[in-house]
Amino acid sequence: MDVLSDVLALMRTGRPRAARVAWHAPWGQRFPTVPGSAGFQVVLEGTGRLIPPDGEPIALAAGDVLFSPRGHGYAMADTVSTPPAEPACDPLEDELGLFAADSFGGEGAATVLLCGGYRFDVSRAHPILADLPDLVHLPGALGRDAELSAAIGLLSTEVQRPGGGADTIVTSLLDMLLLYILRACFAAEPGRCQVGGWAAALADPGISAVLDAVHRDPARPWTVQEMGERAGLSRSAFARRFTALVGQPPLTYLTWWRLATAARLLRESDAVLGEIAARVGYGSEYAFANAFKREHGMSPGRYRREAAARLAPPPGRNRRPAVFGQARDVVKT
Repeated sequence: MDVLSDVLALMRTGRPRAARVAWHAPWGQRFPTVPGSAGFQVVLEGTGRLIPPDGEPIALAAGDVLFSPRGHGYAMADTVSTPPAEPACDPLEDELGLFAADSFGGEGAATVLLCGGYRFDVSRAHPILADLPDLVHLPGALGRDAELSAAIGLLSTEVQRPGGGADTIVTSLLDMLLLYILRACFAAEPGRCQVGGWAAALADPGISAVLDAVHRDPARPWTVQEMGERAGLSRSAFARRFTALVGQPPLTYLTWWRLATAARLLRESDAVLGEIAARVGYGSEYAFANAFKREHGMSPGRYRREAAARLAPPPGRNRRPAVFGQARDVVKT
């Protein structure tokens, strides 16, 4: 797995959600802060205004992408003079459906938004997301990036007119879209996403090659010398550069990644502890259990039990359609 793919695999819980919403002027909506989540809005048609918690409103046009990597709230409206309505529900509520299409507002011109939401476990957050600002605005992304544009078009069509296999298709497209947005953020011109060292780390051929190798093979008995050789740098030069860009020394990051991978295996597989220990580079179950407890504050066995309890669906809960905003009948779910 590569670094950006690991952001999803490491952090996401449950299924993402999507909606295609036509807002008819006059309209205004406040999107709440949802801790432990990430979300995006894509302007498919029309115009609007982004009203951030701080700062001046920002004009939005077709093709613009908004990305909230840590679930911070904001508001949108047709004009700055339209007061945003308060949200009536959490778009990531567990009992909501996977996707929906609907329309809200008045009788005027429509602004069509494609929305997506992801539930993340902040206890296992990848540091790459910490480098992003609370709210990212990618103007005209729909027309500038062919891959991002294609993913947006496919997801919009599937949400509006779902066919056979729509649940799997929508889930996969949401994952694709999030990764394309992250790519666009880290490839954006300086100042657009205000990213920190991780953007430079992913763009640096040597450091990126080491990160990719460590993520693909965490069990390898890596040394700083070997990492430096792979990066084409001396041991000391590599250690300095890696620490400056990633924010951690090479072996500290390696240990963090090994134990983060182990936590994912405990949540998602039935592998015994000895097998997991070997897969992440520990020679004994005892050494692995001690390292895991230092990192996560509990034994691997307890972590697995608590993770299973969190993921178990509450009894007697019925699914109902997903609506991003006021409650209303959906066109299709």
